[in-house]
Parts: sequence; structure tokens; C-alpha cells
Amino acid sequence: MAEDMTTPLLSDSEAPADADAPSVCLTSPTVAILGSGDFSRSLAVRLVASGVRVVVGSRCVNRLPSGLFPEAVELRNQEGAVSQGVCLVFMALFPEHYHSLMGLRSALAGKVLVDVSNAEEIKINGPSNAERLAELFPDSIVVKGFNTISTWELQTGAHDGSKQVLICSNSTEGKKKVVQLSRQMGFHPVDMGGLSSAREIEVAPLRLFPSWSGPVVVTFLLFLFFYGYGFLRGILLPFLAQGQNAFYRLAVDLVNESLPAVALVTLALVYFPGLFAAWLQLWRGTKYRRFPSWLDNWLQRRKQLGLLSFLCAALHGVYSLCRPLRRVTLLRLVNTAYRQVKAGTEEPWDELGVWRSELYLSCGVLGLGVLSLLAITSLPSVGNSLNWREFTFVQSSLGYIALTLSIMHTLFFGWDFAFHIEAYPFYMPPSYLLAVVLPCIVLVCRCFLLLPCIFTRLTRIRRGWESKRNCPVLQHHHVVANGIP
Repeated sequence: MAEDMTTPLLSDSEAPADADAPSVCLTSPTVAILGSGDFSRSLAVRLVASGVRVVVGSRCVNRLPSGLFPEAVELRNQEGAVSQGVCLVFMALFPEHYHSLMGLRSALAGKVLVDVSNAEEIKINGPSNAERLAELFPDSIVVKGFNTISTWELQTGAHDGSKQVLICSNSTEGKKKVVQLSRQMGFHPVDMGGLSSAREIEVAPLRLFPSWSGPVVVTFLLFLFFYGYGFLRGILLPFLAQGQNAFYRLAVDLVNESLPAVALVTLALVYFPGLFAAWLQLWRGTKYRRFPSWLDNWLQRRKQLGLLSFLCAALHGVYSLCRPLRRVTLLRLVNTAYRQVKAGTEEPWDELGVWRSELYLSCGVLGLGVLSLLAITSLPSVGNSLNWREFTFVQSSLGYIALTLSIMHTLFFGWDFAFHIEAYPFYMPPSYLLAVVLPCIVLVCRCFLLLPCIFTRLTRIRRGWESKRNCPVLQHHHVVANGIP
């Protein structure tokens, strides 16, 4: 029975032949890798673990120390590696060394050459590395791929399929071979089209958080504004006008005052573009007209803005928890106790102050909790487990609840201080009063959209209905269908 289990169900002579199948040679694959650097070694480890026979070609085989590659890998010179009956060759060397392989042009004819190189800079002048390789080896099939996979990701396991492999080529046959091999290695291949797409693929690893640059800049500018405003209002002007030295507040107090303002405004910026898009659809009377490019980019950056808002809110919570540990807080407590003893006050109690602190702390904790839930569900591993209705409920409904709780936290903190003249030194309002303006506008606009007369019209537009000025032909057909001339 053990021998029967190792016997294939169909022998080679009995296996059905598919006349239309492409002539791929990966049934019993042998892959060559030209180059013996770190990427070549990691690629060889991944290929061997995936059941692929690997031959590595190096300019000087004797210089390679023993144990550098797995034992299953054959080490040969470059000529010997490409003459082993392989049909797919990984070019694991820098583009400036492609010319050194010109002597192998005849040996590489008809083979698939996988270019794994990256661009040296984001702005590429002239053809891409893959296109230059195709010009040097016109009789070979050049496929761009695996350049977005790092050496560490190649070594994380033979069945780690969490990374995408971007592939492009002018040859459908060559792409099929690379796609099949990448799937065998546990990756997800993505066809990017012809070889002209290689330029975009080569610069992809060079971009540093391309979708985060705008949100990070906006958040940083907001922090600079509120920090500078607080410094001018609470430190610099009192020092110049009255000689009060409060520069110690720069390290903790001023940062802790700026972070919640930034978190609140950034959270409002998450939901403001959606409301603007809804009002724009109502005004146009159709959903089939494209949004302006700036609005479209804003809508695509809402996730990043939300995570940055959560970061600022979490930092604000940490800073607030550290307040009792500060020496200035201890000195203030001692001074307050001394004044109470000197005044003869035995049991001081401030009913309004107690209610104020209890309410704004409770709203702040609840708001941070809901915001944490939004941040967790934005993770791909969590968001993919939710259907569209669940994801929309968390990100939209609970998001507005988090925004409401954050506004209440700010208003309870301010209490009635905004109505006192003492709150406006040098005719400058408190920073929290500035931070609450945009979130309140967002909530008011959202409430208007929930009115039945507006909500019904918006729902019809999003289901395909158009106003008469946008689609007069459909309105005419509707009239004729009802028998009206």
C-alpha cells in the first residue's frame, strides 16, 4: 500500500494531452539565477522550498563560500547555468552589468528573462531597465517582476502569500510562465500589462509612503498652527506684556493642548469630503459626473487621516496620564492646599467643576475607544473579514459617533469659559474654540443630509436617477411610455 501511494494515478503516457496548452516548461521546473548576491541567495532558498530545481550562475564560482546557498542548488559559471535546459532565467544583477552577458546572447535566445532590478531614482529619463534588457537580448522574452519583493520577504516562508508580484511583458507566453512560478512560490501575481509598464513598477519600491505624504503634511501643518497659536497666546504675549515667564509649558502643556485640537480637526477632515461629495451630487442631480481631482484624492486619503487622528488622540491621552507625575503639578497641589489652610477651608467642593471634569473625561474616554475601533477595522486583515454593510456601519456610523463624543469632550472641557472675557487675552480665543468649528459644521451638514426630503433625493441619485437637465432623453422616453404625446 505504501508503494501504491507513491505511484501517480496517471502515468506520463496515460495523461491527457491538451493541444491548446502553452508550451510551458514548469511541469518539472528548472530555473537559472544569474548573480550570487543577497537577492539571488534568498530567491534560491524560496524556489527550492517551493519544489523548484535551481541553478545559480556566477562570474567566479570558486569565490563562493560553502554553505552560502542550500545544498540543493547547483553552482556553476554563467555559461553553464543557462545551458542546463532551463527556460526561465532570473537576472539577479545590477543593470549596469547587463552588457557583460552579451556573450550569452545565443544561449539565452528563446528563454524568459525575468528582470528584478529597480530604478535608481524616481524620475526616469529614457527607457526602463527591462526595456534596455529587451534591446540587448532581442531574441529573448523579457518579463519584469519580483522587484517589489525584498530579500527578507523571500525568506519569510515558502507559503507566505501575503505579497503581490507585479508582472509586465509584451509576451503573453512569458507572463504565463512567470505567473505560474510566482503562484508556486506562494505569491499573488498581478498582470500590469505590456513592458511599457516596467517604468512604473521599477520606481514603486522607491516611493516613501506615497498615499501618506499629503495627510502627514496636513496633520503636521495643523500641529504647527495650534502649537504656534498657543505659544503666541499663552506664552510669548504674556511675557512681553506682563513679564510672566511660562516657557516651561513648551514641553508638555502646549503639546498636550495642541494634540487634541489636531485630532479633532483631522477627524472632521475625514468626513468632510464625503459630505461635500454628497452635496455636489445633489446640486448636479446625477452621480455619473466625475468629482474634481482634488476631491477624489481627498476621498482616497480618508483612511490615512483617520489613523493620524487616532495617533494624536492617543498621544493626548498618554500626555494627560503623565500630568500627575510632573513636578509642576505637585507644586500646584501644595500651593492650593496651603491657600486652603490659610483661608480656613476644611472641605472645599466645586459642584460645577466636578461635573465638568467627570463629563469631559467620560466623553473623551468613550471617544478614544470608538476611535480605536475605527483604527482596528481599517487594518486589511480585520476589514477583509467584514462585509460591506458591517464595514460601512463601523467607519461611517461609529465614526460620526466618535466625532460627536470628541466634540462633547471639547465643549465640556471649555464649559462656559468661552463666554467670559478672561478667556480672550489679547482678543485671541482659546485654541479648543477654534478646533471645534469645523467638526460642528460637519455634524450640522450631516444632520441636514438625514432630513427625509434630502436623504430620499440623494438615495435616488446614487441608485442611478438623474435630473431632467442631465438626462432629457430618458425623461422623454418616460413620457411616451405613459402615452402622453
